[in-house]
Amino acid sequence: MVKLSEFADYDGLGLAQLVKSRKVTPQELKDASLEAIEKLNPKLNSVVAVLADQARKEIEAGLPEGPFQGVPFVIKEMIAHAAGVTMQMGSRLTEGLILPHDTELMTRFRKAGLVTVATTTTPEFGFNANTEPVLHGSTRNPWNTERSPGGSSGGSAASVAAGIAPIGHANDGGGSIRVPAACCGLVGLKPTRGRIPTGPDYGELLSGIAIEFAVTRSVRDAAALLDAVAGPDPGCYGWAEPPKTSFLSQASNPPEKMRIAWMEKPLSGVPVDPECAAALRDTVKLCEELGHEMVEAAPQIDVEAHALANLRVWGANLANLMDSVAEVMGRTPSEKNLETASWATYQYGKNLSAPELLRALDIYTGVSRAVGAFFQDVDALLSPTAAQSAWPLGELNQNTPGITAERWIEQLFTLCPFTNLFNTTGLPAISLPLAWTKGGLPIGLQFAGRFTGEGTLLALAAQLEEARPWKDKRPPVHVSNL
Repeated sequence: MVKLSEFADYDGLGLAQLVKSRKVTPQELKDASLEAIEKLNPKLNSVVAVLADQARKEIEAGLPEGPFQGVPFVIKEMIAHAAGVTMQMGSRLTEGLILPHDTELMTRFRKAGLVTVATTTTPEFGFNANTEPVLHGSTRNPWNTERSPGGSSGGSAASVAAGIAPIGHANDGGGSIRVPAACCGLVGLKPTRGRIPTGPDYGELLSGIAIEFAVTRSVRDAAALLDAVAGPDPGCYGWAEPPKTSFLSQASNPPEKMRIAWMEKPLSGVPVDPECAAALRDTVKLCEELGHEMVEAAPQIDVEAHALANLRVWGANLANLMDSVAEVMGRTPSEKNLETASWATYQYGKNLSAPELLRALDIYTGVSRAVGAFFQDVDALLSPTAAQSAWPLGELNQNTPGITAERWIEQLFTLCPFTNLFNTTGLPAISLPLAWTKGGLPIGLQFAGRFTGEGTLLALAAQLEEARPWKDKRPPVHVSNL
């Protein structure tokens, strides 16, 4: 039987190997994860629903012989969903929403052998870099419970960082995989647009800027999970070209010498915390020591036009989403069931014209062309993941009285100015926990790559993980401390 204190010694593939060698059973891993939830969730508030009965039934029915057979797993209550399990998207408008079917991605998570033990928190409609919805209250960072775990995949990130599960479902429309990974000391890969299936409920998420995946503790788990879930599903809008060799095999071999650009200042010009800037410069030196060519350079875009396009795309898509789920729930969107920023964005989106939305998509095309041209001369682009390490709870309050849609999105991208460019372009990007502040908070460093270039990013990430390992760095709120 696995001891709870030893449970988090292993990543997902490590736990799966214990199962395959019959040193531990899926039931024992499930029980350890549930015990961790019971003891840690009162401190973190990262879990919404505990799925003990469902997990037990999955195991008793026989688990597929996937790469993560028997490994505990959590799913964010946003977009991907499991049959008969709540998917409330952090909103009172959708409180109690349960759908009768698995999404395609959920089906693939199951085929990989993962055992879903819980659902996790998200801010309202995933529209925050914080995770403090009115519906569920504040989710706390296991590194410092007065700090945010980031958002919008904050519940999954806090759960994985604390050792509740080695892998947590996440999605990313502006940084929502990478930002919480940075805040919680995890690996956060946002794959290439079209890499992960969105069916049967969705086509292009957020007009193509959002993508599903996960947060993990190790690079190899991210690679193996990508192998397990990537690929087109029936009727999809489009898909990314599959690699010639598996992502895991690419991550298992050192990369060839790379030409890596780096940028310390965001294109918007907002300030960056000195510790994050210092971590960037230290990472530049580390990459040089590993034999890579480092050049200070950044793509050039019309920042103001891009900001306006972001506002219009988010506004139109969120208004449509809120109307769609309100119809399912038999409710009407209002100030009584939406937080202030969400309500303002709903109204903004409802008042947009079709030509205004199409113009925003044209701006996205221009940005993508400019950034694509930039990547013809470099293999990757390095930056901080966020402008700060984990910020205090309450700093991004989605329910601030009187806040406008314009002011809200400006606040989000002031704290997180480096991530959304790669949502616009659809390029892959990964956040790695390569530094810590003097106060003990993790700092994420982001590497973005060429379209369909996840394999190259994963190879570089694995090289950096070996050079500066983070496996033994654990937060104060963690299963090993129980």
